[in-house]
Amino acid sequence: MADAMKTQAAMNVMNTICEMYDDLNFRYDRHDEDLVITCSIHGDDIPMQFIIQVDAEREVVRFLSPMPFKATEDKRIDMAIAVAVANYGLINGSFDYDMSDGEIRFRMTASYIDSTLGKELFQYMTSASANTVDRYNDRFMMLNKGIITIEQFLEMENSEN
Repeated sequence: MADAMKTQAAMNVMNTICEMYDDLNFRYDRHDEDLVITCSIHGDDIPMQFIIQVDAEREVVRFLSPMPFKATEDKRIDMAIAVAVANYGLINGSFDYDMSDGEIRFRMTASYIDSTLGKELFQYMTSASANTVDRYNDRFMMLNKGIITIEQFLEMENSEN
């Protein structure tokens, strides 16, 4: 019984997110069997991929945005510093970083345990995630390619905070 209730609650969350995207005339792909929605957003520079996962068991929704590259081995320590500095200034969400393979992704999570989440929250999660990823994706990429140094990355952060 509890599993059926959790599954129904997860589908309600999926439906609410899709209704919000429909209201915004937003293009997305819905994968009901996996409780996943995928979409792309074009920011100022690098296109951003978003994966919205509804976790029925944990009763959370995750907005994930993987960077379109992985940190090269020679830049992984610098990238760890950059990700830590970026995370320090974030109010909502964080960047996850896997030192073993250089993967970076942005993650914002909200719980829907014993509650109903509305379209406004999902619109906020979408725009806040997109703004954060758009702010950092090119900086992380420039650091990875050696266009900027970790010192220059830190200077950019310090000048904005």
